[in-house]
Amino acid sequence: MVLLTAKIMQRASLFVSFGGLVTTFVTTFLPLWKTMNSDLNEMENWYEGLWHTCIFTEEVGLHCKAFESLLALPPVTLASRILMCLSIATGFLGVAAAFFGLEGVEIGQGREKTKRALLILGGVLIWVSGVTTLAPVSLIAYVMVVEFWDESLPDVMPRWEYGEAMFSAWFSGLLLVIGGSFIFVAVCMGDHEAKQQNESSADRTCFSRKSGYVQWLISDMAKRVRQAHNSLLQRCVHPQALQSTLSD
Repeated sequence: MVLLTAKIMQRASLFVSFGGLVTTFVTTFLPLWKTMNSDLNEMENWYEGLWHTCIFTEEVGLHCKAFESLLALPPVTLASRILMCLSIATGFLGVAAAFFGLEGVEIGQGREKTKRALLILGGVLIWVSGVTTLAPVSLIAYVMVVEFWDESLPDVMPRWEYGEAMFSAWFSGLLLVIGGSFIFVAVCMGDHEAKQQNESSADRTCFSRKSGYVQWLISDMAKRVRQAHNSLLQRCVHPQALQSTLSD
């Protein structure tokens, strides 16, 4: 009994991809991409995301403010915002395409090639979604590291550090890449199973033809034996015919 079939792999990869898509969507709008705590005022914590800048104080709590101008955004933040939106769009389209390509989801009779093409398209889109999630978070992390170790800045100036949302974005990007890769594996497994079924069907057809020929040969031999047996009985019943046969 095979525990891991193409059908199970398809559903597992779609589940992983959907989890990565939901995590990416939530992470995009979290204001926890960057965090900063000043030594001059330890009662304040600053947070920054792709859409908001927030400050947390014990007196007021968390107060967030959206970026006022799109053109005034830093290039890294603007590029990251575009890539994350692109990731959500391609991830949604990829999950939808892969869903309609699953075994058991009816989209019409005799459309196995269409379902296979939908699976491949879904895998490509999900893989692109994972890459466009990993690219912006890695870019922001690189810029933060460069700015953190910039010797031209005074030591008393606070620096941005990694926030929780960045680790969530890395995790969601990996889930999408793994889910898209597993869809390709499921397609290969489906092709292998279809090839085995065709070979098994061809073997059964050949075996049925051979067994039919054997049955015909056996029946023909049995018919000939019965004819010889009846001829011998007739000669035993009529001894004159047997004598004439012996004399001849």
